[in-house]
Amino acid sequence: MTLEVIYVTRHGFRSNWLVDHTNGSYSSTLRSPTGIAADPALTAHGVDQAKELGQRLVAVDPPIERVYSSLYYRCLQTVEPFVRAVSTSPSSLPEEAKEGTRHCQRQLRVRGETGIGEWYGSAPFEHPVPASLATLEFHFPCLLDRDYQPAVVPTRMGESVDELHDRLAVTLERLIAECDRDGIRAVLLCSHAAPIIALGRVLTGNMPENIEVEDFRAFTCGLSVFRRRKGASSRAVGSRTASMTAGASRTQTVANRSISSGVDNTSNILGITPGMAKQTPKAGTGDLQDAESDPRQQGLHAPVVWRGGRGVKGGWDCELNSDCSHLSQGEERGWRFAGDESFKDVPNKSILDAGISLGVVVEGNNESGKSRGKSSTGGSRL
Repeated sequence: MTLEVIYVTRHGFRSNWLVDHTNGSYSSTLRSPTGIAADPALTAHGVDQAKELGQRLVAVDPPIERVYSSLYYRCLQTVEPFVRAVSTSPSSLPEEAKEGTRHCQRQLRVRGETGIGEWYGSAPFEHPVPASLATLEFHFPCLLDRDYQPAVVPTRMGESVDELHDRLAVTLERLIAECDRDGIRAVLLCSHAAPIIALGRVLTGNMPENIEVEDFRAFTCGLSVFRRRKGASSRAVGSRTASMTAGASRTQTVANRSISSGVDNTSNILGITPGMAKQTPKAGTGDLQDAESDPRQQGLHAPVVWRGGRGVKGGWDCELNSDCSHLSQGEERGWRFAGDESFKDVPNKSILDAGISLGVVVEGNNESGKSRGKSSTGGSRL
């Protein structure tokens, strides 16, 4: 069995933070549970959204058999209600949800994937990373798969829009191959606004000439569904051996701009003989540091061809585009690109509001339906 359906959701409504582009200093009014300013918790409304999303996810068909999530606190908070529900005896679930969870693992664990993590615009300073797995385990006991190794670790110096799309292409190719190998039929990805938009483009192969086009939507706790095109799975299986022979590493940076940080079991990830490589900290956590000096991770980037309608792994069709029919308040706090959004060329304004000044906020169907916000710089912070 190969992967058939990819469910995608964005984290719920969250609190905000500020960034000083002159020195890369992040700050917030409300203290984050992890102590990282750019890692806020969901608001009370966001928690309600996550619960409503969870109720919908337990009833989807085909049922979700695996969960990959950004390691930022708000994303883990968003998937937690669903994961806890399907890890509970079906007898405790609503009748309509029992049938949909019959194939789910009783103890489903979230695979923390930095490759679908937040997007930060290119900058002359280092951006934040998620908290350590130890810290996250304290806040979310028994939720994370501590043995999982992320497929991609983004550069801490930020990315251009093109590099973001390349990062998502590499990540998705690896995650889909992993699910194909393990016989997973349906998977859930929880991410952020900009990566979700890029994800839709990479899966379908449809990249607009103008990156600011509102094609794939990203409302808080909205649900998108991508189904594999007919015949795509057989083509993917046929190309799997060739892809593995090419020697592409699971852990890599994108666009040759930076080198991924160390992870446990590096020898296995990099294809080095076990026992020959030095063991390094887990990826995707606060332990992530720059590792450009590691020669084993130089030049590992292999571009994934996905544009022109091709899509990764044979291509996918979008059946739902950030649907919010399960949310009592409907569509809220959407987002779209506003230029390349680099920190390297910013207005004469030292402090940027990460929730309003960066990108363009799309209100959804509860307001006027029009976009608001200022075109600015710095990348997705929503």
